[in-house]
Amino acid sequence: MILVLLGTQNNNFIRLLDELENCIKNQIINDEVIVQCGHTKFSSDYMELLDFIPVEEFNSFLEKADLIITHGGVGSIINSIKSGKKVIAVPRLSRFNEHVNDHQLQIIQTFDEQGFIKGVLDISLLPDALKDIDTFVPKPYISNNNGILKIVSDFIDSN
Repeated sequence: MILVLLGTQNNNFIRLLDELENCIKNQIINDEVIVQCGHTKFSSDYMELLDFIPVEEFNSFLEKADLIITHGGVGSIINSIKSGKKVIAVPRLSRFNEHVNDHQLQIIQTFDEQGFIKGVLDISLLPDALKDIDTFVPKPYISNNNGILKIVSDFIDSN
């Protein structure tokens, strides 16, 4: 199963859903596709579209998913890689009125360069990324909560 995450902000990402539907029609994707589409309004006979998903159901989908395809939101990326999933991320771009600026490009480039995800900066390359994802071995995500807690604790102790 493929879980697609479009986030919860009031931005659309029809461009990604159009490309995913093309990949399904062209049999590049043969798996069940569940989409958390947020505010993106889209109709499909090929994907299950859910506006917003309650946390327990979301966690169940995340656990079952073999692949996560997401926009470039940090929360979506971190949740996915923390779960040990393979992730393909595609940025929302300002020139398509999908976001106010192109910060998602930088987020995706950073996670991609560090080996956590496969970044797809040009949507026309999504079919290639899907074909290659089986051989992609993501770098495991290791949380540094202890380091952050120590910084906060040291700050509190010194003040």
